[in-house]
Amino acid sequence: MSSNPAAPPATTEMTPADCAARLAQTFPALFGAGFKPLKLRIQADIQERAPGVFSKQALSAFFRRHTGSTGYLIALTKATHRFDLDGQPCGELSDEHRQAAVDELARRRALHQSKMELAEEGRRKRAALLRDVETTTLTRANFCALKGIALQELDTLLEIARREAQERPPGRGPDPIRERRRRS
Repeated sequence: MSSNPAAPPATTEMTPADCAARLAQTFPALFGAGFKPLKLRIQADIQERAPGVFSKQALSAFFRRHTGSTGYLIALTKATHRFDLDGQPCGELSDEHRQAAVDELARRRALHQSKMELAEEGRRKRAALLRDVETTTLTRANFCALKGIALQELDTLLEIARREAQERPPGRGPDPIRERRRRS
């Protein structure tokens, strides 16, 4: 056990990112590249091997972020062991912990998929609104009343729809409904 005289004193002001960088520098075998499942109660080992370098608050904040990250959860689903500060296997990873990681990743995927579907639905509705406003003979006020949107929101929604139409990925090609209406 050696002390590091150049180590800054532990402070609660150390951000999780600062803590991560310092951990990677101090314990590269565990915190260097990639994610590895951590030995249980690793904070005590860190405090013992690097006294005064990390505050309990800084480590706690870092570990909340680190162990909740998608990369760490993926590592939990693939590993069979936990690892110590030297990067050595140190105890088996329980099926319960592995399953909790699998469940959390599934929850996150479902949430992401739901957000993507909502975003796509919004894009489709805005594209339809743009198509409809381009072909309507109604006044803007009547058009908005018919569509159930506030008159002051119309320009913003149309601006977004136009931008989305211009940003359409090249592989998707032109909007088929708009093209069909132009030809008729």
